Amino acid sequence: MKKQTYEESIKKLEKIVEALEEGSKPLDETLKLFEEGTKLAVYCNTCLDDAEQKIVELTTLESGGATDEQ
Repeated sequence: MKKQTYEESIKKLEKIVEALEEGSKPLDETLKLFEEGTKLAVYCNTCLDDAEQKIVELTTLESGGATDEQ
């Protein structure tokens, strides 16, 4: 499977949520969609955590190692 970007994953997750909210899918398909949606949500959260960590690292480097946290 090709690795998706964050944006592609969010769009796919939104489609899955819409399909699940519709409620017209058979149980087996609903479970598969839920499982895929859960995996996508974990992936998206990981992407956001990684991006946040990079921002923290970059801002720490720019400020000479000092942080704004008190």
